[in-house]
Amino acid sequence: MHRPVVLVLFASLLLLLGITNNINWGGEHWRSVLQADAKGYYAYLPAILVHGDLHFGFIEAAEATGSNPNLHYDYRVNTAGGTINKYWCGTALLQAPFFLSAQLAEKLSGERTDGYGKIHVMAICLAAIFYALVGMWATARVLGSFGVRRSGQAIVLVVLLFGTHLFYYVIVAPGMSHAYSFALVALFLLAALRYWERPRTISLLAMGLLWGVIVLVRPINGIILLSLPFIAGSWSGLRSGLQGLMHRKGTTLVAILLAVMIPMVQPFIHFLSTGNWWVDSYPGEHFNWTDPHPLDILFSYKKGLFVYTPVLLLGCVGLVHLAKRSRFALVAWVGFMSVLVLVLSSWWNWWYGGSFSARPFVEYLPFFAIPMGLAVQELNGAARRSYLTGLVLLVGLCQVQTFQARYYRIHYEDMDRTRYWNEFLRIDRLL
Repeated sequence: MHRPVVLVLFASLLLLLGITNNINWGGEHWRSVLQADAKGYYAYLPAILVHGDLHFGFIEAAEATGSNPNLHYDYRVNTAGGTINKYWCGTALLQAPFFLSAQLAEKLSGERTDGYGKIHVMAICLAAIFYALVGMWATARVLGSFGVRRSGQAIVLVVLLFGTHLFYYVIVAPGMSHAYSFALVALFLLAALRYWERPRTISLLAMGLLWGVIVLVRPINGIILLSLPFIAGSWSGLRSGLQGLMHRKGTTLVAILLAVMIPMVQPFIHFLSTGNWWVDSYPGEHFNWTDPHPLDILFSYKKGLFVYTPVLLLGCVGLVHLAKRSRFALVAWVGFMSVLVLVLSSWWNWWYGGSFSARPFVEYLPFFAIPMGLAVQELNGAARRSYLTGLVLLVGLCQVQTFQARYYRIHYEDMDRTRYWNEFLRIDRLL
C-alpha cells in the first residue's frame, strides 16, 4: 500500500477512536449507542452465544440493565411458528469476532457477560471503525485500478469519511448495517475488477463469497450484480469475463454455491425458530414498485442524499472524465445508479425512518468515489483549485450537519424546507 493512503488510514483510525471515545464511551453515553434497527441486528449475538434463545424472550431483562430503557425498541415479529427477529443476521455475523472478544474481556474482569454491558457496546463501536477502514482501503485499491494516483486516492478517502454520512454511521450509529455493507461492497467491487483485469480463481471465489455475505447483511444489496457491466468497462470486456466463467466451470460452480448458501443461513435460523423455511419478517413493510420516489430520495429536504451529503453531487463532475475514457463505462455507471435509485426509493418508507441523509447509499460510496477520484486527478490549474476548495467546504458542511443531527436540530425524520434553512449552519444554537 502506498504512503499517502497508509497515512490517511492511520490518521483516520486515531481520529475515529478519539471521537467515539469522547461521544460514546464516557459516563452513561454507551447506553444510548445501540438504537432502533441496531438493536435487532446485534440481538442475534446474545441470543445465540449467551442465552440460546432464538425467540428473543430475554431482551426486556437484558436491556433494562444495559441499553437505555427509554430507547426500547421491539424488533420481534410474531409468526404462526413463533417469535423471530425481523432483521437478517449478516451484520451480527460480521460483529461476532468483536462480540466474542468483549465476552472474553468481561469474563476476565468479572463483569456481566449477558451481552449488554459497556464492553460489548465498545466492541460494536470498534467493529464499525474496523469495517469502515477496510472499505476505505478497498476503495483506494479500486481507485488505483482506474488510474487515480496515490495523492488523489488519499484525498478521496478523506472526503468519503468526513464529507458523507459514512461518518455518521461509524460514530453516531455504529450498530447499523451501513458501515459493514460499505466494506463488503468495496471489497466486491475490488474483487470483480481484479477478475476482469486478470481472471483468477481467487477473485471469482471472493466475488461469490462477498456477494453471499452482502445479501445476508442487507438482501436488497444483492443488486450489486447489476454493476458488473460498469466493472467490465466495455462490451468486449463483459463478454470476455462472462466467457471466462464457462472456462472455469468448477470454480464458477463453487462461487455460485457460496453466493447461494451463505444467505441460506437466514432461512435456516427461521426454520429453527418457527419450523418454516420462509417467513415474512417485514409484515406490512414492502417495496411499492408502482410509486418510487427517486427525486425525493436524492433532493428532498426530508432526507435527500444530495441535500445532506452534497459532496457526492460535486463528485459526479468526474463523470465527464469517465466518459472521455469510456462511453460504455459512463452509460453503465449511470444505468446502474439509476436502477439503484429507483429500487431504493420504492421502499414503502423511502426516507428509511430515523436516519441522517439517505442512509442506504452509504454502501455505494465506492461508486461515487470513482468519478470523484478522476476529477481530482484530471482537473488542472484554477479548475483543480476550485474543485478541491469545493470539496473542503462541503466536507465542512457535512460535519456541521452531522453535529446538528446528533442533537436533533436536523431531525431524524421531520425535516422540510423551512426547518432546513432555519437550521442551516446554525451551530451557535448548540454551543
